[in-house]
Amino acid sequence: GADSCLLRACKNIDQLRVSGAQARVEFENGYFSFTFPNPKNVSEFSIILFRGSEKKEICSLYLSKERVIPSSNVTYCQAQNSRNSTTFILKNLGKQHVDVYTYDLRIFLPPPYIDCCLKETNLYVQDKTEDCFSLGLMSWIIIGLIIFAISCACFVVACCLRNKNQKCESNSHEYNSEYMPMAAVNAAKKTRI
Repeated sequence: GADSCLLRACKNIDQLRVSGAQARVEFENGYFSFTFPNPKNVSEFSIILFRGSEKKEICSLYLSKERVIPSSNVTYCQAQNSRNSTTFILKNLGKQHVDVYTYDLRIFLPPPYIDCCLKETNLYVQDKTEDCFSLGLMSWIIIGLIIFAISCACFVVACCLRNKNQKCESNSHEYNSEYMPMAAVNAAKKTRI
């Protein structure tokens, strides 16, 4: 749209003021953190985190020489400042937090006033119940396939052993029998004297 981050990117700012306005995105222990370098040679600025295409402000950090004021309109966002960078930490996120997040930089002093977009991020959060369900379903499918493969292998081995035993039994009757098959013989006649 007309208010897209690409149209208002911080490209035209003097390099002395904003050096490398690149965000560092990290995901650790269920928290997303977005870290931006603070603009150089600037005495008063703010970085604001917006959510969605309607740009609802959810978190911000105002910094001047005298004070640092973090503010948050939601419970899942926390703004922190170090000497060289500003970090937004998003925690306890669920599927309802999937959206486009835009980070704006506003430089108040020294003049001129500058309002530009640092970064636009599409954030996708997989629901924990979905994750557990899909992992559970996948593990049951794998277990079922393993049991099926073991059953097939046992069936094949049993069939081979059965065929082998039948061949051995039929061969042993013919060649290793205790009784030899004999032809019928008429009884010898005794002579009477």
